[in-house]
Amino acid sequence: MEARKTKINSENDYTSVVHSAAFQKLLSEKKKFIIPVTIFFFCFYFALPIITSYSTILNHRFYGSITWAWVFAFLQFVMTWGLCMLYSKKAAKFDELAQVVVEEGGKNE
Repeated sequence: MEARKTKINSENDYTSVVHSAAFQKLLSEKKKFIIPVTIFFFCFYFALPIITSYSTILNHRFYGSITWAWVFAFLQFVMTWGLCMLYSKKAAKFDELAQVVVEEGGKNE
């Protein structure tokens, strides 16, 4: 894939891009997705060590000799892969919005 040259050459052009409606929409869409997903990830990730350190609720058997702690730990892998796939799909939309920003070159329409 060849790199494309853009019309953005000076600091003023970058400033106009930052203030453009397309760029603001891109930032807004990314924030609406990334912030909640990141909060969910950290809550889910830190729940296992916190719950296992301060309670015994995950020590109960799930199946055979497997406890709920092991199930929770396995679900962290599932969650990580799931969030990666979700972000990959969402990134395609972000790329489309970024392309609009590049094509407009800071024009505020």
